[in-house]
Amino acid sequence: MLRGIHKASANWLGRVVMGIILGLIAISFAIWGVGDMFRGFGQSTVAKVGNTEIRVETFRQSYQDRIQQLSRQLGRPILPAQARALGLDRQLLATTVAETVLDERARSLRLALSDAEVARRIMEDPNFKGITGQFERTRFDQLLRQAGFTEIRFLAEQRRTSVRQQLIGTVSGDLIAPKAAAEAFNRYQNEQRSIEYVRLDRAQAGEIADPAPEVLAKYFDERKVMFRAPEYRKVNLLVLTPATLASSVEVSDADLRKAYEDRKAKYDTAERRHLHQIVFPNLDEAKAAAEKLSKGASFADLAAERGLKDADIDLGTIAKSSMVDRAAADAAFALKDGEVTAPVEGRFGIALVRVLKIEPGQTRSFEDVAAELKQEVASERARSAMSSLHDKVEDERLGGSSLAEIATKLKLSIRTIDAVDRSGRTPDGVAIADLPQGVDVLPSVFTADTGPDHDPLQVPGSGGYVWYEVMDIKAARERSLDEVKDQLLTRWRDEEIATRLRAKATEMLDKVKAGTPFPEVAAANNLTMEWRPGLKRGNPPAGISARALDEIFRAPKDAVAVADGATPTERIVFRVNEITMPTFDPESAEAKRIDEALRRSLQEELLNQYIARLEKEIGVTINQAALNQVNGASSTQN
Repeated sequence: MLRGIHKASANWLGRVVMGIILGLIAISFAIWGVGDMFRGFGQSTVAKVGNTEIRVETFRQSYQDRIQQLSRQLGRPILPAQARALGLDRQLLATTVAETVLDERARSLRLALSDAEVARRIMEDPNFKGITGQFERTRFDQLLRQAGFTEIRFLAEQRRTSVRQQLIGTVSGDLIAPKAAAEAFNRYQNEQRSIEYVRLDRAQAGEIADPAPEVLAKYFDERKVMFRAPEYRKVNLLVLTPATLASSVEVSDADLRKAYEDRKAKYDTAERRHLHQIVFPNLDEAKAAAEKLSKGASFADLAAERGLKDADIDLGTIAKSSMVDRAAADAAFALKDGEVTAPVEGRFGIALVRVLKIEPGQTRSFEDVAAELKQEVASERARSAMSSLHDKVEDERLGGSSLAEIATKLKLSIRTIDAVDRSGRTPDGVAIADLPQGVDVLPSVFTADTGPDHDPLQVPGSGGYVWYEVMDIKAARERSLDEVKDQLLTRWRDEEIATRLRAKATEMLDKVKAGTPFPEVAAANNLTMEWRPGLKRGNPPAGISARALDEIFRAPKDAVAVADGATPTERIVFRVNEITMPTFDPESAEAKRIDEALRRSLQEELLNQYIARLEKEIGVTINQAALNQVNGASSTQN
């Protein structure tokens, strides 16, 4: 579980929502393992945690946000029934409850985070840094807009999440993994085995004549469902996206130059300055420090007096927009090289800022950006034309025109797929290439009637549309024996080979157990002994199947055994002739990796137990009726 928290800590949005993290914690308790917690008590509250009520509207908004987030990740919409089947409602509720009990405990312990610390964490977040490695204000604002956060809401969420992490850290941090557990883990993971073995394949199965017609017919009758022909559909697709339209959009040189002038700021590289900053707790101390500077003290002297190192005061070389504190930014970027600001009363404290170096801004020329700008303008025009074209296509479709007729009239491209099954393959078994991504085209096609009377599918992200028209339906059917005879013979022969090889391998094993040396048994069967050293669990090499590797590590030293080969028509007979136990050096990189894995496992277990204990102490009550309103189950039941 802590692994999830660490990952979330590296991602700004993950730190805000912590949805997956604490959701998995609660899921591990099977929604706390308490069946009678789900009882109705008020339609405006979905859950009550201690003295805190989780309101239905708040939870509904979070639930919709979560579904949309997953829809974007999957590239297709998630329907309410699908969301319930995935358990998203209970996952989110578990997450929300776990977050709330942590907030309740943090309040009771009077834990808090200062404005300066919140600002520092935001400034150091790699997700908000540009290509220079420094915080960029414009990137910060853009990511917040994309996530639907205001700055005030994000700062509040950042503060709450950081406090939760501090609380969690006191429970699960700085654990020491038992040495015995580390050594056992090391032995299991790094034990090595060497085997000598022989491989039995088709050659050892002997000649296999074709089965008699009645045998093949019986074999087919028992397996007809495996050879059944799926339903195939012939479909026309009309795909309309900015990308499909952009290639046909003309952009004149005059339009391109005008676009460049309109967007010139986009191609400007802002002036950047290397800054040092010292933050003081109050104005008096800041003024005293400024006076020392006026009398000859250096900025480094001030930092040393406060026990600060260069890394503590160095903001790096940054643009003005990258500074979260606007007041400090205005003051610092009004100075000349080498100057220090007067005390600045900013958002996160009283600061003195020193300019070490100034890098002037630059502007990319028209010639440098012409190609990318042309593509950008063409895409924008295509996007603008999308709405009008969508309406025209819909008008024609609702007027009774087929997609082929609409494409001809509006000079659009149409794609015809003569036959496709639900898995996206042709009757020859070839996968259909270049189907629209992120859209459930085939599921829609296979639930539709013939004709064009179907609403278009929306392409996520691009604002595009996909119209589909089922032209013909070939129903699923049972194939005759003659249609699948070649496939049937291949399957029958493979099963016969596998049966013979199992018998042959068992015969060889019995001889070895009776006292005949393994090499003699191999030679008597014209098999060449092979040697494979350095085998490790979980890492099957070429020619050794995963199931065979499991058998190898179950067998004792010098034991002879039989296992599956790399293919269904192979078997191996092997003997474990060497077992090498690994050494354990506590200072090695491998030992440290094992120690980290064990500590994470222990931390996860402790965190699970802590959350469960808090829920029990603080008290959690769930309103199932209100939850059903949010997830749509109540309307389904009605």
